[in-house]
Amino acid sequence: MSYVRPKKSLGQHFLKDNNIAHKIVQATEGLEQKTILEIGPGTGVLTSILINKEDIDLYAIEVDSESYDFLQASYPSLGSKLIFKNFLKFDLNETFKSPITIIGNFPYNISSQIFFKILEYRDLVLDVVCMIQKEVAERISSPHGNKTYGILSVFLQAFYDIDYLFTVPPGVFNPPPKVNSGVIHLKRNQRKALSCNESLFFKIVKQGFNQRRKTLRNSLKSILVNLQLDDEILGKRPEQLDVEGFIYLTNLIERKQQE
Repeated sequence: MSYVRPKKSLGQHFLKDNNIAHKIVQATEGLEQKTILEIGPGTGVLTSILINKEDIDLYAIEVDSESYDFLQASYPSLGSKLIFKNFLKFDLNETFKSPITIIGNFPYNISSQIFFKILEYRDLVLDVVCMIQKEVAERISSPHGNKTYGILSVFLQAFYDIDYLFTVPPGVFNPPPKVNSGVIHLKRNQRKALSCNESLFFKIVKQGFNQRRKTLRNSLKSILVNLQLDDEILGKRPEQLDVEGFIYLTNLIERKQQE
């Protein structure tokens, strides 16, 4: 193991098991786009495997200066493709002109923010293979009608097909987290854009799930105010709607708003 100290403030749990690392990298094999961006390489366990693959154009982005210095010394061939920046503040379009795959062991504390960022660049990021908290991985990949299905599930499933690949125990990390991790694969689907008002769609999904035990008629009261809407969909709870259901509801509400 390297001399890089895992920092609690950055949510760092460094993977130290090469078998798991190989399994994660394996999930990127056969993908069309060979430009890969690794988020938060830390001590370079995934990097060390990826860098030896001849058909890959590897980039890595790291916010921790200690990790960055270590990676620079360990993998000098990365050169300027090792980027010292915060991914959440990084403009992917400045560096990448064609589609990419993202890979990484995402810090638990910002994994949702990373996914929202990926959604912004959904036409550039065609595949994501990542390790996150198992509970979040299950939520994202969960079908509608499931108790774990939520805001992020709807937003990501609107634009990506999601597969839960495998579970990773705490003992393969330094320091070990208190929970299991899950590895998932997000693959960009065929949907170019939502067939509804996108900002209204996001608003409805967020507001619906913020009071998820209520029916949509009750949780969306502030949006439905003064609208005469009588549709059975409003008697459902948010987790009962798939992406198409939320698109239907958005169009229904927008039509009424314009009357």
